[in-house]
Amino acid sequence: MSETRKIAVVTGGGTGLGQACVKQLLGDGFKVWSLGLDVEEKIDDPNLVERHFDITDSAAISGLAAEFEGVDALVNAAGTILHDRREFTNDGFDKVMEVNFRGTQQLCLALESQLKNRRGSIVNFASMWSIFGSTGNPAYSASKGAIDSFTRALAASWGPAGVRTNAVAPGWVKTRMAINAMSNPERAEPIMRRIPMARWGEPREVGQVVGFLVSPAASYINGVTLPIDGGYAIA
Repeated sequence: MSETRKIAVVTGGGTGLGQACVKQLLGDGFKVWSLGLDVEEKIDDPNLVERHFDITDSAAISGLAAEFEGVDALVNAAGTILHDRREFTNDGFDKVMEVNFRGTQQLCLALESQLKNRRGSIVNFASMWSIFGSTGNPAYSASKGAIDSFTRALAASWGPAGVRTNAVAPGWVKTRMAINAMSNPERAEPIMRRIPMARWGEPREVGQVVGFLVSPAASYINGVTLPIDGGYAIA
């Protein structure tokens, strides 16, 4: 694929924070490839390519990479979490790690030459649980901690080739993943007391930060994991 328009690939682009990133990047002039297994909101834009895609499928990842000569932005937003202590089982732990970390890792490595061809930028999705542990979700916490470390490693390795690698660490944002906490007063009230800005985040606020990180305005930012949490992590 050879185009003059900037090309972005977004995993998990049909839902939640991934879809917020898709909207932001479309507005910023990218042609966006949105990859995922679900779509929350239909977006009608000629510069959007939606593909049903499993990021744990190594063959599909290799096939996707072969379609591009260059990629300007890669946003790894796909993720999953398991509740009811399912992450305390080996199968549950492996599933979360496979999606959240291995999917990100495989796609980054598969698109290495394409990113270097365009001196592109990567934004990985870490989490507030990269910073401190979740009592009920050891696999989610471990996967997001791995994303944080992997981001720094790629930043150091690929920076000389002009590829910047950063991550965002969202806190409590209004998405389906947070709905259980938001709708349960016993959980929501202590969370809200701890957030200095005293409100839940909006998905678009995460999308705007991702748009900044892949833009020329962030041209000397490399290897950071940026919290987007209203101050929750420091409170």
